[in-house]
Amino acid sequence: MSDTPRTNFIRQIIDADLAGGKHRTVHTRFPPEPNGYLHIGHAKSIVLNFGIAEDYGGTCNLRFDDTNPHKENVEFVESIKADVRWLGYDWQDRLYFASDYFEKLYGFAIELIEKDLAYVCDLSAEQTRAMRGTLTEPGQDSPYRNRGRDENLDLFRRMRAGEFPDGSRTLRAKIDMASPNINLRDPVLYRIRHGVIHHQTGNAWCLYPTYDYTHPISDALEGITHSLCTLEFEDHRPLYDWCVQNVSVPCQPRQIEFSRLNLEYTVMSKRRLTQLVEEGIVAGWDDPRMPTIAGLRRRGFTSASIREFCERIGVTKAENLVEMGMLESTIRDDLDRDAPRAMAVLRPLRVVLTNMPAEAPTSITAQNHPKREDMGSRQVPFGAEVYIDREDFAEDPPKGFKRLVPGGEVRLRNAYVIRCDEVVKDADGQVTELRCSVDPETLGKNPEGRKVKGVIHWVAAAQGVRATVRLYDRLFTVPQPGAGGRDFRTDLNPHSLRTLTDCIVEPLPADAESGACFQFEREGYFVVDADSVPGAPVFNRTVTLRDTWGKRQAGGG
Repeated sequence: MSDTPRTNFIRQIIDADLAGGKHRTVHTRFPPEPNGYLHIGHAKSIVLNFGIAEDYGGTCNLRFDDTNPHKENVEFVESIKADVRWLGYDWQDRLYFASDYFEKLYGFAIELIEKDLAYVCDLSAEQTRAMRGTLTEPGQDSPYRNRGRDENLDLFRRMRAGEFPDGSRTLRAKIDMASPNINLRDPVLYRIRHGVIHHQTGNAWCLYPTYDYTHPISDALEGITHSLCTLEFEDHRPLYDWCVQNVSVPCQPRQIEFSRLNLEYTVMSKRRLTQLVEEGIVAGWDDPRMPTIAGLRRRGFTSASIREFCERIGVTKAENLVEMGMLESTIRDDLDRDAPRAMAVLRPLRVVLTNMPAEAPTSITAQNHPKREDMGSRQVPFGAEVYIDREDFAEDPPKGFKRLVPGGEVRLRNAYVIRCDEVVKDADGQVTELRCSVDPETLGKNPEGRKVKGVIHWVAAAQGVRATVRLYDRLFTVPQPGAGGRDFRTDLNPHSLRTLTDCIVEPLPADAESGACFQFEREGYFVVDADSVPGAPVFNRTVTLRDTWGKRQAGGG
């Protein structure tokens, strides 16, 4: 990745603001709602907001939009903080909650009422929606729109005191019920919500501000210069500006919208992700099939690869659907460079070497990385019995098969050339063991005139460690789950997880700590899962060595 930041239209706006003297520094923020775990779309926003602040020598706040306590909790707060840190960003002492400003927000609402710019409305939510109008028809004024200032102030204070039940009254901005922008048709600023314990303020409030009111004022109170958000908030920008222009906040931030990240073969809706978790379709928010940052981390994605992916896709105003292959390519590039190599047999087949020379080594020297001498080498245990992958042997081989067949030869990687002399089967005719002979002159080399096309991986039977390997794949079978209005769950991939429990791995990865990544030669990239315990390692497949999805979708196996 280049050290020079990739330019985009937001950076061009910031450059112009700084050059024109509008701002002397850049101050951004990342404002997640703590109602679920962050996903890869949030990673794009994190990289953008923290990255811009870092590149311009400015600052970026982490601020939780905690105005909807019915769906929020401390678990989500802590997971978000962990994800931002893991991605490599530090908010230092700038951790805020929208609830930090509840008293000030209430005071600004009083200010709006005193300016005749807000009123208490007794319409129900259904009545308010019915009178809001449509894109082609103006809305109708609430019958409570012209309440006097003193009555509004009295009612609003009593709303805070808890005198009225949920849904009985709201505070609405008085803007324009005929505005072509529906968001300006007297939007709700406050609603009553009893019986909820807020994770920051406890039961101190039963009156909660809406996001559209809270967000711009929070930005202004924190001195945000550029408020970066996704395109769905573009139509809300006039309300954002209205709020900061009509209360006595210290500055007026500029909202700038960019396209959100839409990724193939997954869903990015928090509602749908919550549904996957609550219905038990996945094993939790950190399930490696989930597009959450926690899920990607558990699957073996590195923070560097996710940051690079966010840089590669760029920042534009154009909505697009990013290919999953692009994300997978980014992690392949990262792990190909940094992941040590090891051998693992996922579908073991025992091989007995019948004529092992007396001078045969008990271990084989293998490089930890074929392109990086700095990663050193390791001693791989070797003996007269090894396991190979069952798919590396065929009694009736297809055309072009270059692995082991009866009477045929292959090389055990870094070791001898072997020939299959005998196939042992059980009573059901299943192959249980191969008896092979070694060519003692071929240890680690190809003698002149000796050509063997196939090279296969192996693990010594005596020192190999039994392991569980989880083969993760895309969670959905189609690029856009739920397209056309169908239930997105009908597009779930029934083969998104295959668990292999009798795999054999060499000692190096078996002893590694949770989170360690390896390339299992010829199999793909894998990470040690948090479920691993000494003597019983568990590995998650991060990604295959090559993109095999398109081939499989075309019926190529």
